[in-house]
Amino acid sequence: MPVPDYQTLMRPVLEHIQDGETRIRDIIDPIADKFELTKEERAELIPSGRQGLLYNRIHWAKTYLSKAGLLEQTKRGFAKITDRGLKALAQPIEINNSYLDQFRNYQDFRDKKNLKLKNDTKPSVNLSDDLDPEESLFAAFQSLKDTISSDLLSRLVDSSPDFFEKTIVSLLTAMGYGGSQQDAVRKLGQTGDNGVDGVVDQDFLGVDQIYVQAKRYKASNTVGPGDIRDFFGALNYHNAQKGIFITSSRFTRSAEETAEKLGTNIVLIDGAKLVDLMLRFNVGCSEKEVLSIKEIDEDFFEELD
Repeated sequence: MPVPDYQTLMRPVLEHIQDGETRIRDIIDPIADKFELTKEERAELIPSGRQGLLYNRIHWAKTYLSKAGLLEQTKRGFAKITDRGLKALAQPIEINNSYLDQFRNYQDFRDKKNLKLKNDTKPSVNLSDDLDPEESLFAAFQSLKDTISSDLLSRLVDSSPDFFEKTIVSLLTAMGYGGSQQDAVRKLGQTGDNGVDGVVDQDFLGVDQIYVQAKRYKASNTVGPGDIRDFFGALNYHNAQKGIFITSSRFTRSAEETAEKLGTNIVLIDGAKLVDLMLRFNVGCSEKEVLSIKEIDEDFFEELD
């Protein structure tokens, strides 16, 4: 089964802490065993990749239970159950946010968490209550990223061939190829190039070069193995060892297999990868706001004891 959400984990967290002060990390494996999680599920990480998903959700379950007074956080990484927590366990009920909402201290925590500025006109994002605050943030971020990616790709497909080629030049320059905008790609889109749209210097001195093919296609017009073989032939003509094939659509599986089998190093960049690189290197987009996620520095407070 998938890793349970943090509300489903509330009762198991209480059950594994009811015998006294307990180290939170020590209950991870027993809870994983309880839900019969696979090795892969136990190793699953949160979107940032900095923490295990199960541990993260156990942490949020512990936090919410503490805010409601069912748990007491004693020292760094440890907690113990309260009388209120024991009473909750004695009842054959589901322990979740709805149950915690009966307690005033949890209500105060919830109200502070949901407080909005009076003049805030930004649209809210509707997310499942199964997501903890950190997961909700990443889900909202991914939703925004998907929307912008879709818009970027649509604009590229609807652009002129010249604009598309200039976008590729801007991207390669932003990625560190060629040095300057003018020197980044040569011969891009010119005739008589024997099947290659351009050549880019991999370093500032032009010692190592990469040949480029750029195809502005609609989503329905995929790149097949024939296009890859033609590009391979062009690379051989130029005695080139490296090539980048960029398209605004996608490559068929047979095209990908053909590129893998050929001896020359050919990198395939489809529409999804293209806009992902544009977002990463701020080409055709710009940073609107940067959010910094904070967490409590337990060492700081431990030194104050």
